Amino acid sequence: MDPKGIYLGRSLLVPSVQELAKESPTDVPPRYIRPDQDAPVVISSLLPQIPIINMDNLSSSKDFELERLHLACKDWGFFQLINHGVSCSLLEKVKLETQEFFDMPMKDKKKYWQQAGDLEGFGQAFVVSDEQKLDWADMFYLVTLPTDLRKPHLLPNLPPPFRDTLEEYSREVKKTALKTLMFIAKALNMEVEEMKVLFKDGMQAMRMNYYPPCPKPEQVIGLTPHSDAVGITFLLQLNHVEGLQIKKDGMWIPVTPFHDAFIVNIGDILQIVTNGVYKSIEHRATVNSEKKRLSIATFLNPNLDGDFGPAPSLITPETPTTFTRVTVVDFFKNLFSRELKGKTIIDQYRI
Repeated sequence: MDPKGIYLGRSLLVPSVQELAKESPTDVPPRYIRPDQDAPVVISSLLPQIPIINMDNLSSSKDFELERLHLACKDWGFFQLINHGVSCSLLEKVKLETQEFFDMPMKDKKKYWQQAGDLEGFGQAFVVSDEQKLDWADMFYLVTLPTDLRKPHLLPNLPPPFRDTLEEYSREVKKTALKTLMFIAKALNMEVEEMKVLFKDGMQAMRMNYYPPCPKPEQVIGLTPHSDAVGITFLLQLNHVEGLQIKKDGMWIPVTPFHDAFIVNIGDILQIVTNGVYKSIEHRATVNSEKKRLSIATFLNPNLDGDFGPAPSLITPETPTTFTRVTVVDFFKNLFSRELKGKTIIDQYRI
């Protein structure tokens, strides 16, 4: 149960991949071998790159930037956001302190480990059976806002100064995410107030990812291909190691992160809210044999007490509703009851 008494689901406990990698194995344990995955992409400078959106231009009402935002959301489902207003010094602190947090000794990490029957803490997500194949990664997942949803043994109990840094980062990302969502509503000619009401008191969660080096990276996957089943995601890359790839026109395209930019992507919930005009996109994380990679994904969702469906202002006789309404709690319970796989969840809500 979370502090508000809402149970969203659980993930089975699994070993730490970071600890496994410290033993410098020459082979990959069978549970991590993924013959079902597409081969890693050969990095090519000829491949297209995701669009870059400048928040300064949006804020100064530049129509061309709003149009760029519209095309980024419609054609890509992903963009890099620059000049977003979150200070570089805060981002640097987050990067450094998150790495230090993952580097804590195992005995200290145990305090923050997933508990049986829960989703939050160190571990992996979406593990629903003991036979299931695992990702080559550890995560630390926690709900950050609203504050009454926080687990007392997690964020409030983190070592300072990391706790205070995350607290500030959580607030700043929420501000930026809400601002971005208002521009997305404008770009779509959706009533801005509808977007505001849906997300302003919404649930925010963070997933910190640690992808250790792997002796045979072509045999594993850091993060299974999936679309984010959330409202919107803000990803911060913590070190200069690439690994994120998105699926476009049947190809896996590597993302080269700009320094201190957020990589922003549309989630399944926003695809439903926009009545399918903007789409969530499959993406994955690959690993390498030499370097660890770290990132933090911050997810913004509607208020857990509410429901959602296509925004009324987007529904006309010419564009009838294509998705059904669902309560936020039921949507997440459905999500966390299954393996993470492609875009499997959104199809259940199509009319």
